[in-house]
Amino acid sequence: MSTPDFEVVQDLLRQRWPESKLDPTLERIRDLVDVLGSPQRVFSTIHLAGTNGKTSTARMIDELLRELNLRTGRFTSPHLQSVTERIVIDGEPVSEERFAEIYAEVEPFLDLVDAKRDIPLSFFEVLVAMAYAAFADTPVEVAVVETGMGGAWDATNVVDGVVSVLTPIGMDHVDYLGDTPEEIAGEKAGIIKPGSFAVLGAQSQPVAEVLLERVAEVGATVARAGLEFGVRSREVAVGGQMLQLQGLTGQYDDVFIPLHGAYQADNAALALAAVEALVGGGREGLDSDGVQAAFSRVSSPGRMEPLRRGPIVLADAAHNAAGAQALAAALTEEFSATAMVAVVAILEGKDVEGILAALEPVVREVVVTVNSSPRCLPADRVVPVAINVFGEQRVHQVTPLPEAIAAGLTLAERAEMFGGHGVIVTGSVVTAGDARMVTGSEQAT
Repeated sequence: MSTPDFEVVQDLLRQRWPESKLDPTLERIRDLVDVLGSPQRVFSTIHLAGTNGKTSTARMIDELLRELNLRTGRFTSPHLQSVTERIVIDGEPVSEERFAEIYAEVEPFLDLVDAKRDIPLSFFEVLVAMAYAAFADTPVEVAVVETGMGGAWDATNVVDGVVSVLTPIGMDHVDYLGDTPEEIAGEKAGIIKPGSFAVLGAQSQPVAEVLLERVAEVGATVARAGLEFGVRSREVAVGGQMLQLQGLTGQYDDVFIPLHGAYQADNAALALAAVEALVGGGREGLDSDGVQAAFSRVSSPGRMEPLRRGPIVLADAAHNAAGAQALAAALTEEFSATAMVAVVAILEGKDVEGILAALEPVVREVVVTVNSSPRCLPADRVVPVAINVFGEQRVHQVTPLPEAIAAGLTLAERAEMFGGHGVIVTGSVVTAGDARMVTGSEQAT
């Protein structure tokens, strides 16, 4: 059987329900992995859920595992530029040819499952099955798997994670997950499985209580940021930050990560604890030199990512209020002397006012634009909210994105301070990915 063309495969996937449309159940994905021979049982899994920080933490975990000479698979979502970014083996996204081959391998079983259910398999469900099939076929020893949305009924949750990682939980996807952080936490806690090791990032007290109830219910072992592990100290350094991390069994000094923002330091501590938990709670092979080497290689495309310098153009995938607040804190720390203008494009269903309000104190002006997603809010619907937050004189509407970035740079130059000027392109993962395309950045790896 010949392998279909990559573009044909993408078209076939796009014909299925998009990730923004869900029928919360694991029945279809369970049917699919069953007929595929349960590939998700071939490898150990570190499973991540949370509102923000999942992808960066997953990338850090992957680097630490490979430093231990373990063969890894990584599944993250959404992608910045190419869907192939979602399925990563040994640190490299699968090629377009391999992606098409994986699809061809699972395709004969899709109709079988679709015929059993009133609702066909979704785009995301098929991608999850493809990733698990690819990981089993390689085979990998450990898969690092990020949930798409939620936890208990997220399609990725047909795995039983040896380690479950819960990054900070806040408000997002309220139509599906719940109206309060506690309700959302209850859904995301579903990835914590009986007898597993739950590694919890910093949480509000109500959220922590929900997660700990789940831990007790299933008899999991728990490690909590700020108690069993955490960031002991951090200093801003050229090109990133220098950390002192407290792991589950010891302290790691002089850890440099080439990423910006206190939240990335917290992600690093979370990743370290997750890997320590996986290798048995000890430091078997995970010494200071290895930790330093792994973190020095970490990248997180689309997260406070410099796309060009002089003037600076940054891309950040902040798509909710909590993410925008973390971005604002990082901008204050790293670019307080730089005149920055925000270029924003936001998807439907997002907290537009919350995102803009978080950015308002740290940027001079805002340019409202659009990205390539069909779910992008029209600029003229965002502008009134922006005016309410920034005031009319600080709000501009410019489309398409390349012209918006140019306009942002012009506006920033007029307000230039001693530290220069630049723009931060944000509001959505799609926006960050489009900014990478506009500036000629390579596919995210």
